[in-house]
Amino acid sequence: MAGTLPKPVFQAFSKQVQGHRQLDRPTADAVAHAVRIWAMNKGATHFTHWFQPQTGTTAEKHDSFLTLKSQIIDGQEEIYAIDAFSGGQLLQSEPDASSFPNGGIRSTFEARGYTIWDPVSPMFLRRGPHGTAVLYIPSVFISYNGEALDEKTILLRSSEVISKATVGLLRALGDNETQRVTTTLGCEQEFFLIDRALYNLRPDLKIAGRTLIGVPPPKHQQLEDHYFGQIPSRVLACIAEAEYELARIGVPVKTRHNEVAPNQFEIAPIFEEASIAVDHNLATMEVLHQVAHRHKLKVLFHEKPFKGVNGSGKHANWALQTDSGDNLLDPTSTPETNYRFLLVLVAILDAMYKHGDLLRASIASASNEHRLGANEAPPAIVSAFLGDHLSEVLNSIEEKRPVADFSQPHLQGVSVGGTTLDLKISSMPPIARDLTDRNRTSPFAFTGNKFEFRAVGSKQSPSFPVVLLNAAVAKSLQLVTEAVKKAQGKKAAPSTEDLLSVIRTFAASSKKVRFEGNGYSDEWVVEAEKRGLPNIKSCPAAFKRLLLDHNKQLLTSLGILSAAELTSRYHILLEKYAKDLLIEANTLRSLIVNGVLPAAFTYRKELADSINSQKSAGVDAIPEKKLLNTLTKGSIALQESSTSLEALISKIESLDEESQGETAGKELTVAMEDVREKSDALEKQIADKYWPYPKYTELLL
Repeated sequence: MAGTLPKPVFQAFSKQVQGHRQLDRPTADAVAHAVRIWAMNKGATHFTHWFQPQTGTTAEKHDSFLTLKSQIIDGQEEIYAIDAFSGGQLLQSEPDASSFPNGGIRSTFEARGYTIWDPVSPMFLRRGPHGTAVLYIPSVFISYNGEALDEKTILLRSSEVISKATVGLLRALGDNETQRVTTTLGCEQEFFLIDRALYNLRPDLKIAGRTLIGVPPPKHQQLEDHYFGQIPSRVLACIAEAEYELARIGVPVKTRHNEVAPNQFEIAPIFEEASIAVDHNLATMEVLHQVAHRHKLKVLFHEKPFKGVNGSGKHANWALQTDSGDNLLDPTSTPETNYRFLLVLVAILDAMYKHGDLLRASIASASNEHRLGANEAPPAIVSAFLGDHLSEVLNSIEEKRPVADFSQPHLQGVSVGGTTLDLKISSMPPIARDLTDRNRTSPFAFTGNKFEFRAVGSKQSPSFPVVLLNAAVAKSLQLVTEAVKKAQGKKAAPSTEDLLSVIRTFAASSKKVRFEGNGYSDEWVVEAEKRGLPNIKSCPAAFKRLLLDHNKQLLTSLGILSAAELTSRYHILLEKYAKDLLIEANTLRSLIVNGVLPAAFTYRKELADSINSQKSAGVDAIPEKKLLNTLTKGSIALQESSTSLEALISKIESLDEESQGETAGKELTVAMEDVREKSDALEKQIADKYWPYPKYTELLL
């Protein structure tokens, strides 16, 4: 932009990106012209407003730059083709809004909606066939009346709100330079890669994204030898190509490695401003999908595609950064005297304590239910982990005593406090050790200079969890700021004791949400109940928390969601939950009726024929009779369970939306698990050549 636009135009554009002014039409036309020339020089033939409807993925409609023009020459109309791209086309487009989830906020016949360019997120080119490309324009998606129909609009709103709240606190602390604070985000994306030919033979993976039947192989992750192991060459070729494609569109992928389960991997980016990070995460998922296809692989983003092995998450690393580059969650080497850090920290803890149920709702889905609290992901109880040092700092302030002696860090700014490890090896250098360990059982853990929201599902967009996190923290920052001003009184600036009194108050009031132990333990469930922390076990119960008065007041008063927008999202989430489970249940029944039971019947017939043949030869076929008896009992049991499942599906489909979600969560999941257990029991008995679907031993090994 800087190299192609006139300087005044570029300055106007920059001010818009920074939120200082709106873009006028002449500037928009100039930007659009420069963008078209740049894009077409790189092979672009089409452009698209790329947006994020409430489907968990992205949407796009491609329009070409081609425009027909006509003029009258010597009384004859001549029509000719030109390439054009106006400021109006850059700024706005109009997709059909009636075909996307809206939660009742729009009627079916009210189809008009708008996509509007988000100038904060960079445009990029995606390569197409025959050397062509498409210009992608990141956009928001709103209704005719201006309601948010997407994930990006509310994320941008929440970013503005938390920036304003944080700057307000900084002003109270005497910082008159900072004009804006951004939420930074880095999403560690986990996924599985399996052979595409085998994937195509598993209807459950194709339709539901996870295996609905299947017995874990004898060896999977017990030996703990896959995590950080050598990446298989075929997988490495796929991921390396994906990284190259992502680099071409500006996504800064930093890390790749094997994950815990077989065929499970992770890639992670350099952290960016939250709205850009969300765009880049969704682009990463799309690119992985496309590149995997070229390598005859299939990428699985479902949180629990395989039973018995670890599922996948999307660890969202969240922090606050000023426009001068200061990380407000950097505790430095002396956090006990870093009052700015401590005030931000207690505000975050206050948000966790008061609105932890909102965070639980943000990560609730039918797929993530399989993962949460399964000794591989954080539990459904939202708590915060700080580590020994920061916990001691807050406790000492609360108790008005000196902080316990923590040795200084070996490398300043690398760790919170720290000691030096002596490996007893003369050739090795001294090793700096954090005093704060990591706690993988915590849903919201402090990890040095950021918080890691570990409970986010691998398949979902990280936008909604970050929106609700931003909202809760913004409100608590406002409360902390008010407390600082009240403590300051008429003084020119707050004193150290004023700041300590505020930190003391908020540290004490939010202490119940801090937990340093094993989040998987039964003892924590009991302790959390004593503390009054909600243990929200089901998705329908989590979704209802969105509409509780204190949460509704939070989101509407901050201007992040209107009451109508919030209600619509509740209905969208609940409807999707019920539909996901019904799709899985119908798919499972089809697998059983069309595959497993016919295989069992065929194998029974072969066994019966073998028994009769041996009987004719005067041989008592005892092993075959025993197996036939087992198969017969198992087939009857599976058939009965499948019939019961079909009846339950019909019952749920006849219910209203609210009842569908409740009943599906309570009854359908139990019925499906019963069918699976009986199918898996048959899989262990039926000969491989009769089993109709690829087994775990083929998919995972």
